[in-house]
Amino acid sequence: MSKKRRIIFISVWLLCAAAFLVPALCFKSPQGGESVREAMRDAVLHESNKINFFGIAEVNPAVVSAYTVTAILLLAALAVRIFAIPKFKNIPGRFQLLLEQAVGFFDNLAKSNSPHKNRFLGAYVFTAGSYICLGTFFELLGLQGVTTAGASISLPAPLADINGAIAMGVTSYLIILSGGLLGNGIKGVFSSLKEFSLPISMSFRLFGALLSGLLVTELVYYNIGLSFVLPVFVGVMFTALHALIQTYVLTMLTAVFYGEVSEKTPKRQRIKKIRGNKS
Repeated sequence: MSKKRRIIFISVWLLCAAAFLVPALCFKSPQGGESVREAMRDAVLHESNKINFFGIAEVNPAVVSAYTVTAILLLAALAVRIFAIPKFKNIPGRFQLLLEQAVGFFDNLAKSNSPHKNRFLGAYVFTAGSYICLGTFFELLGLQGVTTAGASISLPAPLADINGAIAMGVTSYLIILSGGLLGNGIKGVFSSLKEFSLPISMSFRLFGALLSGLLVTELVYYNIGLSFVLPVFVGVMFTALHALIQTYVLTMLTAVFYGEVSEKTPKRQRIKKIRGNKS
C-alpha cells in the first residue's frame, strides 16, 4: 500500500470514528421507559416480555424462535431430500458442493475424534451444528412477536434463553452417555458420569456467548448517540462470530468426549483379540 493510499485509508477511519463519537458527546441518553438494567434483566430471566403461545400458555420469546428454527430445518431437509438429492451428479454443482462440504466437515469431525461408533455421532453433530448456526443467525431476521402486554418484540436466538442452552447441553451429554454404553457397556456409562459438570459447562458456554452479544448490542443501542449505525455492525459481528465459534466448540467437545468414552478399554480389546486367535 502506497503512502498516499495509507493516508486516505487512515483519514476515512478517523472520519468514521468522529461520526460515531460526535453524536455520542452531543446527545444524552433518553430518559424514561425501560432502563438498560431492566432490559438486561429481562433478557436473562424473561419475566415481563412473554408471548401467548396459541392460547396454551405464556412462553418466553425464545420458545417461539426454537419452534420456528426447527420447522425451517425440517422443511429445508425435506425439500433437499425430495428436490435436490435425486438430481445430484458426479460433477457437483454449487449447491451440491456446498452441501457435501458441510456434511463432510461434520462427518470428518466425528471420525477423527471417535474412531468407534461414529456413524450416529456424525449425524448428531451435523444436526446440532446446523441448529446452533441457523438459530444464532435467526435473530438477524428481526421477526416480530406480540407480547401479552401488547408490545412488539424481536424474536431472539433460541439459545439466548438459558432453558434452550441447557436443553442443548443435556442432549449432547446424553449422546455422550450413549456412546459410553455402546462402546464399553455399564463401565462406559460410569466413565461418562465422571464428567458430571460437562452439561453445565456446555449449557452456560452457549448461553453466555450468545447473551453477551445481545447485551453488548443493547448497551450500544441504549445510548442514543450510538444508536444510529453502530448497533448494526455490532449485532452482525457478534452474531456471526458466535454462530461459527459456538457451532464448532459444541460439536468438537461432543465428538471428543464421545470418542473417549466409546473407545474400547485395553482389557476388552485384549480379550477380543485372544478369542479371535482361538477361533
